[in-house]
Amino acid sequence: MENTFKADQLPRDSDNSISLTLIKAALDASVSGIIITDNQLPDNPIIYCNSSFEKMTGYEKNDIIGHNCRFLQADDRQQPEREKLREAVKNGQNVSVEIRNYRKDGELFWNELYVSPIKSPEGKVTHFVGVQHNVTRRKKAEEDLRHEKRLREEKIAERTDELNASREYLQSIVQTVRESLLVLDPGLKVVSANQHFLNTFKVSLSETEDKSLYDLGNGQWNIPKLKELLEKILPTNNPVLDFEVEHNFPHIGKKLMLLNAHRIELEGEYKDRILLAIEDITERRAIEQRKDDFLSVASHELKTPLTTIKGYIQIMERLLPPESSEKLKDIIKKTARHADKLNNLIQELLEVSRIQTGNITLVKEEFDLDEMVTEMVDSLQAASSNHCIRVSGKTGIKYRGDESQLSQVVSNLLSNAIKYSPDSTSIDVHLAVLGDYVKFSVTDYGLGISPADQKKIFERFYRSSETQKSFPGMGIGLYICEQIIKNHGGGLWVDSEYGKGSTFNFTLPLN
Repeated sequence: MENTFKADQLPRDSDNSISLTLIKAALDASVSGIIITDNQLPDNPIIYCNSSFEKMTGYEKNDIIGHNCRFLQADDRQQPEREKLREAVKNGQNVSVEIRNYRKDGELFWNELYVSPIKSPEGKVTHFVGVQHNVTRRKKAEEDLRHEKRLREEKIAERTDELNASREYLQSIVQTVRESLLVLDPGLKVVSANQHFLNTFKVSLSETEDKSLYDLGNGQWNIPKLKELLEKILPTNNPVLDFEVEHNFPHIGKKLMLLNAHRIELEGEYKDRILLAIEDITERRAIEQRKDDFLSVASHELKTPLTTIKGYIQIMERLLPPESSEKLKDIIKKTARHADKLNNLIQELLEVSRIQTGNITLVKEEFDLDEMVTEMVDSLQAASSNHCIRVSGKTGIKYRGDESQLSQVVSNLLSNAIKYSPDSTSIDVHLAVLGDYVKFSVTDYGLGISPADQKKIFERFYRSSETQKSFPGMGIGLYICEQIIKNHGGGLWVDSEYGKGSTFNFTLPLN
């Protein structure tokens, strides 16, 4: 059934205004996940989600608002149900599908989704409402029934052989994994340990198996942060991922470890075993620290002679006789231009260093966000005659934030859009207010980004092999942009199809 706005059917407060608080409270009390998207904005972004939707997906509101619903399918984009959804949205129709979605931690869940359009009195589709239910258990139960049926059809001898082969196979994998693995019972007694654990922490199997974890090596594993993980976090039946622990062991020295712990699940129930994976990241972190220290020192050391070089160039420009040859004048101009490029590169390296050491600060003042974006667009448009930058939408707000840093983000995203679409002539910029957030988007119609590269482009110094060959750069611009947006409480992401272009988006909270 199609929905239209009928204000006389909604509850009203004593002042005859619609009780939006009551409506929001009712939606948040629903056990169903509910979202509302705005069909009048590009890409039909989400403008509202209730608490159940956040719990179902593992994402917080900050990660949801402004995105198209497709982000829940992650890289699983070939599902036929997606085409049904596209057709329904295109035609303004109701639709019901069961689709594979992924939580923020990457866990798969099955979503029973009902989508219904909301129409204005004139019959125009303005919004869509999505009601969602997690039907993973039902799907799992169906799969379990099919699996049991197959098992009953097999011979007992064959099943036993397969079970033994699987056990041996898994044991061989556990023993060859280059990561320390422990299996613990509910009392945190060691059931088994792989060879990598024994080698790394210099213990024998007899000193480890059937011993309390906290008693190993004369109590060297009696670590407060580890106890917090195993006794407070893990009993909530949530997996513990990338839990960082630093400890000074008596025989092997100080170690920085990354711990992952799971309660072993069988047939949907949490059994009495705990799998603890221990990754030694001491050397890796030390290498990263040495690299950061080198960049910081090198950047500062380069800054001084470069300042001197720029000073000499300015002196040469002032003292250059009017009758000097055009070739000499051109050489000095090119030298000054390249010195400026080197100075910008050093500034970026220094900014990365400040981010890594936590020394980046925000100077928050109110400024006109629309005007700032317009100024950045005009500046880059003047420098790029081959591209037409089109701006649509506006926020109409005074945003409180660090204007200098946010203008750096806008400039960087626009520069990238121009840089990576050499054969295209159009760049589209869009501004919008989505509930308690503002959203900025810039779309190019150039090279696009492969799914594998999309997961890494915000990492420091990451550049895909293809862009390295054709485009200069160090791969730190997007990293700086992401950190600036994060420091403002927002989110930065990319939607891209390889060979067809990319859209970089960021949202900023208004409160």
